[in-house]
Amino acid sequence: MERIILIEREIFLFPWSPGNFADSIKAGYVCQVLEHINTLIGYGIMMMSPEEAHVLTLGIAADWQKQGWGKKLLQHLIQHAQNEAAKSIFLDVRESNVGAAQLYQHMGFLHIATRKGYYPAMCGREDALVMQLIL
Repeated sequence: MERIILIEREIFLFPWSPGNFADSIKAGYVCQVLEHINTLIGYGIMMMSPEEAHVLTLGIAADWQKQGWGKKLLQHLIQHAQNEAAKSIFLDVRESNVGAAQLYQHMGFLHIATRKGYYPAMCGREDALVMQLIL
């Protein structure tokens, strides 16, 4: 988990704590890592419920971004949700995270709502875009 925490702190201004990751494992959430030639380059955590999934976090190490790895990891999570008979997948993304939002849109996610002030930010709070993929 140390390598995941290092990536988390590298790419997010307000990273998850080790406890957040430990709680996700303990809760039985889908926890997926992405490795390339024995190097951890990304991870994703998804919560499943009977008819839907919620991607809680997804991160790709800075040196590996913009090379298709996020898409590959997201495709894996989508396939897992489909295998579990989920009808849709939800996720939240910072409004300022344009690259991630574009990836999600490219993968078929639609912006369905906005959570005002959802994320902590350097100068107060930042809105979250709520996105949904119908499976």
